[in-house]
This record gives sequence, structure tokens and C-alpha cells, in this order.
Amino acid sequence: MSDQNVHNAGFTSSGIAGRSLASSMMSQEARASKGGVHSGGPTAILQKMGARGSTHSSGFTSSGISGGSQASQMMSQEAKSHGGETPRGSTTSIVQSI
Repeated sequence: MSDQNVHNAGFTSSGIAGRSLASSMMSQEARASKGGVHSGGPTAILQKMGARGSTHSSGFTSSGISGGSQASQMMSQEAKSHGGETPRGSTTSIVQSI
């Protein structure tokens, strides 16, 4: 993951860009939850990173997830709740893939 990828996806310091991957993700997430975007979901996390202009401080890096970081804690919690694996399509896997 890189700061540029997050920005290119439409997560920017001024909000989610229209007609972008970010706006599509936000729309899909809102429909799935019947109207809202979960504060700990992929859209919210990526937008927070886009607003800051930095992905690395959270532990999502181009070489993987940094040990001891917010990202590793998120991955660990998801794995615990899914029998030891981080499922495909989970918040951690989506955020790391950007």
C-alpha cells in the first residue's frame, strides 16, 4: 500500500472523490449496512489515511503489515473472530490491498 494508491483510489484530504473507487466502496458499504458506513470499516479507515496523507503510520505498508501496529492489531482481532485466519474481503485485507 502506498499513499499515492490511497489518493488515486479517491481517498483525499478533502474527502472522498466523486466517481472513484472510494465512492463506489462507500456506496456498497452503505447499501450492505442499510444506510451507514461502519466507523471501523474499510471505507472509513482508508478515508482517515487519505485525510492524513499517510498510510505508514497505521502499519499498512507496501511490504506488508508492520508488527505491533494498529494494522497488526486489527488483523489479529479479525483472525481471532474467524477461527485463526483473516478472511478474504475483511477490512484488513481490503485496506492492505489498496
